[in-house]
Amino acid sequence: MHIESRLLEREGNGISNFSSRLQSPGTDLAHPFLKDPYLFDFLNVTQEASEREIEAALVEHITQFLLELGAGFAFVGRQVHLEVGGDDFYIDLLFYHLKLRCYVVIELKAEKFKPEHLGQLSFYLTAVDLQMKLEQDTPTIGLLLCKGKNKVVAEYALRGKSQPIGFAEFQLINALPEELQASLPSIEQIEQELASRQA
Repeated sequence: MHIESRLLEREGNGISNFSSRLQSPGTDLAHPFLKDPYLFDFLNVTQEASEREIEAALVEHITQFLLELGAGFAFVGRQVHLEVGGDDFYIDLLFYHLKLRCYVVIELKAEKFKPEHLGQLSFYLTAVDLQMKLEQDTPTIGLLLCKGKNKVVAEYALRGKSQPIGFAEFQLINALPEELQASLPSIEQIEQELASRQA
C-alpha cells in the first residue's frame, strides 16, 4: 500500500515553518507527518466537490483519513465551534497528536492556496491555544490543505508567521497509469453509448 501510494516520496514534502517554530523533538516528529500531496482517492467525490463535501466525505471515511495522516492522530471533531468576542467560528477538522502532545487544526480549501488563507488558520490556532490547550500541551499546529499551490507564494506567506503551520496539496483521485488511460473510453464515447441505449 505504501509503495503504491508513493509514501516515501510524499512524506515530509510539504512546506512548513516547523523547524523554526517547534522545539526539538517536536520538529523531528512533526516534519514527517506533513505529506505532499495527501491522497484522498478513497473519497467518492468529484474534482468539483466543495470544501464541505470533501470535509463530510473525510469524516465519513475517517479510518482511511487517519491512515493517510499517519500514526499518532486522534480525531477530535468536525466544524468545532469556537466563540471569540461573541462571534461564532468553526474549525473544519480538529485532531490531537498523541506523540507531539498538541492540537492539529486542519483547514481545507477546495481551491489553490491564497495568502489570505493563512490569516484564518492563524486565528484558529490562537483561539485553540487560548481556549482549549492545556498547560502540558505544546503549541497548536496548523495544516492547510489546498487543491493546489504556488510553492514560492506559499513560502513567502509563511515567512513571517510565528505559529507552526504547514501547507500541502491534496488529490481527490490518483492519476491512472498512461497505459490504462489509453484503453478507457472518453467522456464523449460514454455519453454516446448511453444516448444510443436510451433511444
